[in-house]
Amino acid sequence: MSALAVGADIAQSVAANALLHPWHRPMVDSAPEGCETTTFDGFHVTLSAWRCRPAGQPRATVVLLHGVADNRASWRPTIERFTRTGFEVVAYDSRAHGLSTGDACTYGFFEKRDLRRVLDAVRPTRVVLIGTSLGAAIALQEAAGDSRISAVVAAETFSDLRTVAAERVPYAPRAIVDRAFETAEARASFVADDVSPVHAAARITAPVLVIHGADDVDTVPEHSRRVYTALAGPKRLLLVPGGHNHSLGSAQVWTEIDRWIEQALGVQSESGPNRFAM
Repeated sequence: MSALAVGADIAQSVAANALLHPWHRPMVDSAPEGCETTTFDGFHVTLSAWRCRPAGQPRATVVLLHGVADNRASWRPTIERFTRTGFEVVAYDSRAHGLSTGDACTYGFFEKRDLRRVLDAVRPTRVVLIGTSLGAAIALQEAAGDSRISAVVAAETFSDLRTVAAERVPYAPRAIVDRAFETAEARASFVADDVSPVHAAARITAPVLVIHGADDVDTVPEHSRRVYTALAGPKRLLLVPGGHNHSLGSAQVWTEIDRWIEQALGVQSESGPNRFAM
């Protein structure tokens, strides 16, 4: 085998490993006040979580889904925000992140099954999914087939895994990228082409608020635009200043999120899920 071929094999193996095993932030935070530390049985993994209940009967359950290389601790201010206003909140570490088990991140292929099992365990009456980056992609993929979901807030989603992965390594030859995906699929037993929020969008009937940083160069705003265009149900696209992982950083954005959730839950209660003022 030539040195060039050996180098290509090494490159695609390294790329596959980076895709499946991204660095992630250590989980060292204690549970916020009013939250219990618990676990959920995901799809062949154990998910480490916080379950936070309001003082009275919850209005709905908000499930918070973090981004790649992160964990549930990044949601602490958001947890407090929603429990104060009467929502139950569930925040958990995605598989292969934080304190959850699992060997590989599959960007929604198995993670949507994990989310479904969390909802099965919580047994909520109404569900609001809020996700950022990886978490947004998971939320959208699960919302396509889960009628329990009343609203989705998807910040900085990618439209499909192959496109965003190729954009992250713009100088890598296409052949190496394709071989890296083949290796990753074999190692983690998943199908990369099935990881596609944009394909899921056409089957989502719940209201979806899509948010993206206009200056994002890691996952460019066109990803969210493609998802927004494909959405079949009530939808809104909100482009805000800032780069990746910064679109939820302002009070104005959270005011819009609160308004979207209130409208979605109110419409569902009064008129059914298909009537929504755009």
